Amino acid sequence: MIVIDNLQAEVEGKAILKGVNLTMNPGEVHALMGPNGAGKSTLADVLAGHGDLTVTSGSVRYYDQNLLDLAPEERSHAGVFKAFQYPVALPGVKNAYFLKAAINAHRKAQGQDPLDAFDFIQMTKEAMVRVGMDESFLQRDVNVGFSGGEKKRNEVLQMLLLDPKFAILDETDSGLDIDALRTVAEGVQSLRDSKRTFLVITHYQRLLDTIKPDFVHVLANGKIVKSGGPELALTLEDQGYAWLSDVEGHNDKS
Repeated sequence: MIVIDNLQAEVEGKAILKGVNLTMNPGEVHALMGPNGAGKSTLADVLAGHGDLTVTSGSVRYYDQNLLDLAPEERSHAGVFKAFQYPVALPGVKNAYFLKAAINAHRKAQGQDPLDAFDFIQMTKEAMVRVGMDESFLQRDVNVGFSGGEKKRNEVLQMLLLDPKFAILDETDSGLDIDALRTVAEGVQSLRDSKRTFLVITHYQRLLDTIKPDFVHVLANGKIVKSGGPELALTLEDQGYAWLSDVEGHNDKS
């Protein structure tokens, strides 16, 4: 599904990604870990089409398309979804309006008729039960006054409704208590199938206890320096990153 080849990118003239290579197939869950400042969120931004960075070299193939040639909304319509590390608030925009507009934009891009109000409410209420959200959140402004956990649940709710093929979760577990973490992780788990791919960016093994990855990668100094199975995450939790010779100057476990 995704082939990242020698991807290099910079932010404000500073090189962040320095040659990332990664292949992800349908049905796989890949966990991306690494020290602070390694480039994990920059990689997520490149894949989603964030504008405040520059790709200087390399390519990203998404099925038969050059992902880097697509505008952010085109990537979304093609099935790419990103759950943000820090979801933004949208004062004055009701959550229900935001969700319905996003769903119907996807349906229009796929040549489908828009959902009517009844079908939208029914589908959304069912999804809200899955992520432990009260229906009252539909009438609140997007993320305004939401707790950290509520914002992350709202991100997963969007993912359930948009039903992406490739989902990028950028530290969705940060700031969550144990119960919220479990609810969010179970919502993600419910979407796992043989046709969908996940890239889960995290600092913590606890998320991976529920979202069990097929592969774990360590990103450091702008490159993937180590890959392995789920056991690699356990080693990182126990030993941090200092034992990896390519991780210079990092001896913490974050």
